[in-house]
Amino acid sequence: MAEGNERSMKALKEVWRRAENSLCADCGKPDPDWASSTLGVFICLSCSGIHRNIPSISRVKSLKMDHWDDAQVQFLAKHGNAVTKATYEAHIPIYYYQPTYNDCQVLREQWIRAKYERKEFTEPGKHLPYSDGMKEGILWKRGRDNGQFLPRKFLLSEREGCLKYFTKQDAKEPKINIKIDVINATFQPMKIGNPNGLQITYLKDNKTRNIFVYHESGKEVVDWFNAIRSVQFHYLKVAFPIASDNEIKNRLTRNFLKEGYMEKTGPKQKEAFKKRWFTLDHRRLMYFKDPLDAFAKGEVFVGSRENGYSVQKGLPSGTQGNFSWHYGLTIVTPDREYLFTCETEIDQLDWIAAFTSVINQAMTPQEYASKCLDPISFLS
Repeated sequence: MAEGNERSMKALKEVWRRAENSLCADCGKPDPDWASSTLGVFICLSCSGIHRNIPSISRVKSLKMDHWDDAQVQFLAKHGNAVTKATYEAHIPIYYYQPTYNDCQVLREQWIRAKYERKEFTEPGKHLPYSDGMKEGILWKRGRDNGQFLPRKFLLSEREGCLKYFTKQDAKEPKINIKIDVINATFQPMKIGNPNGLQITYLKDNKTRNIFVYHESGKEVVDWFNAIRSVQFHYLKVAFPIASDNEIKNRLTRNFLKEGYMEKTGPKQKEAFKKRWFTLDHRRLMYFKDPLDAFAKGEVFVGSRENGYSVQKGLPSGTQGNFSWHYGLTIVTPDREYLFTCETEIDQLDWIAAFTSVINQAMTPQEYASKCLDPISFLS
């Protein structure tokens, strides 16, 4: 018996060491140490918890702590991540967002259920609930002024190229009509305080407006998210006919590069530093009094190094404004310097890394155009 167990473990390790199995099949996290004995995929601990919630489809076991018999090991050897992905990920739409281990629970769970439970990507041309070019339904929306979440009707239309929402079910005119090409959507469960919280951001008069919504159903809110990406993709295919699918995919919804609290001072650099919530959305740095504010109090464009932008650790010598946090950083632009302080050194280094990643990228023609329109200095 001991000899048989040793043989099974040796065979299991050989399959486990294959290059195709070195990343989690569902989120891409390195060194997965769990596997599904019914699907044949190698997965991380976090994704194994999601698999455990669909026991009719997937039965998971630890590769380190559980016993694997010969038949189960042979099944893993026959399948593995590459073979299983070829079946369950054969026909993923180009616009569909495939989450990573850095993404929130609802995105990863619905991705796993879409693959293995609903089998959405196994057949070409399969009808998908987010591929119609039209979606209508109720989302709970946070009030701009009172902070109360109320049900609102939303309508997404590829034909009209917009997203609308209505304050009443039978309203004929929308409260807001948002052009699809200025929309961003990103999941914000922690900020919104709901596991299915979605932040919809758009430009209004070249200023950023935030809408915070959620749905009780994780599937429904992720379907809304991918429906927005689908409509955006088809809109951009028409607007940029010579662009490749991958180029267009890279222009769809995006996660913010970084968010969090910093202290800031005013343009004279003598005012007291004030604690504010900051969001870095690629080249647009915005600050808010509260993370759930509808409008930014101020925005600044972050350009490229070749255009005179840089980020420096620390504050200029002689800085006079009073500040309570002592880990400073300075954003240098052609027009002025922006001074910030962070609560911890880790926050400081993370912000510097985020700014550096933007500044090191060359600017596109569209970004040059938007710079000409952007507010360049913070409002008080």
